[in-house]
Amino acid sequence: MSQPVTFAICGCGDRGLDAYAPYQHAHPEEMKIVAGADVRPERLELLQKRFGVPAEMCFPCDEALLSQPRLADVMIVSTLDRQHVSAALKALDKGYHILLEKPISPDLGQCRALQKKAHETGRAVVVCHVLRYTRFYAALEDLLRRGEIGKIETIDAIEHVAYWHQAHSFVRGNWRNSSETSPMILQKSCHDMDILRWLAGKPCLRVQSFGSLDYFTPANAPQGAAKRCLDGCAAKDGCPYDAEKIYITDPRTGIRGRGKRWPCAVLASEPDEEKIYGALRTGPYGRCVFHCDNNVVDHQTVNLEFQDNIHATFTMTAFTQDCHRTIKITGTMGEIEGDMEKNALILRRFGRPQEVIDLNEEGGQFSGHGGGDFGLMSSFCKLIAAGGTQGLTGVDASVESHVMALAAEASRLDGGRTITLAEF
Repeated sequence: MSQPVTFAICGCGDRGLDAYAPYQHAHPEEMKIVAGADVRPERLELLQKRFGVPAEMCFPCDEALLSQPRLADVMIVSTLDRQHVSAALKALDKGYHILLEKPISPDLGQCRALQKKAHETGRAVVVCHVLRYTRFYAALEDLLRRGEIGKIETIDAIEHVAYWHQAHSFVRGNWRNSSETSPMILQKSCHDMDILRWLAGKPCLRVQSFGSLDYFTPANAPQGAAKRCLDGCAAKDGCPYDAEKIYITDPRTGIRGRGKRWPCAVLASEPDEEKIYGALRTGPYGRCVFHCDNNVVDHQTVNLEFQDNIHATFTMTAFTQDCHRTIKITGTMGEIEGDMEKNALILRRFGRPQEVIDLNEEGGQFSGHGGGDFGLMSSFCKLIAAGGTQGLTGVDASVESHVMALAAEASRLDGGRTITLAEF
């Protein structure tokens, strides 16, 4: 690659600035950030400090950035869900290629509009379905395409959200309310709809879904629960969702163990313990999980029928200790089980000894999502440098999984009615 691909970032939040932008540090020969926009001045300061972007190339809102002539080869669109498509359409008109944070939009019409514009402009529009770029799912897909277990019959996948992640992102956080962002099955689990479609290798025909917001409601608040965790809550000691535990003391998620990384980095730029306590006293992340304005589900199941008599089940649940994904696939000649957290697959060919496939790189360090964040950036930079437009998670493939997710949500809201995707 003779020159790095240049990037502008529209929305310098956790995904834009903390997940994708750091690829520049690892591979400056492939990526260079030259501009960005965010409504929060402190995020623009971090853009300047971490990536050397000049102050005059930092803009206070999306509109200000998009009013400029094209400043880079690529626009990363990593704003909130319902702002994605409007920014991406304007950026395509300016001549940018697009790297778009998922989901595209909770509105199927907007998804189709972006798909149409991508074809009209001939520009790359790649959606950040990062799981396809992990060693785990890439190896799994390769085993299936090679026919190691014969014809696929069933797929059972579980997304273990983790109690603290649900509380952070989907009860207290940005994606707690579907009227402001997206329903849970799209915002959190469009990754999984995309993976199921990719692994099945066939179109999805019908879906059926059940789920609800069962626990994180005022009716389940313990006696004496305060509206904020730091306001003398009488239920604090026995509550695993206590904000002080999650953001301060828990060695896996709190500032004392996790340091400046996610999730603490969401509460404050360059966080320390004092900043986190300040955010918990006044901001949304210090609220009691039973007294928030959340409405997205805390558990959901989906039944899916794919072409060629392939049937799948998917479960998303908040009520797990750890945040990871597991899967089991059965075929006519064998079965495969996998745990993404362990980064290992177990292949059992019928009548033969099982094979354990360890996908951990010796001494290696994975980026977020099991290496998927950097895997996506590597693939995308190479695609743009080579003059290509059709990425592994291009807009056409991504719209297909969005239809699956939106149909599942429509089924859930209609009492589990089976929905035929061709009609939906």
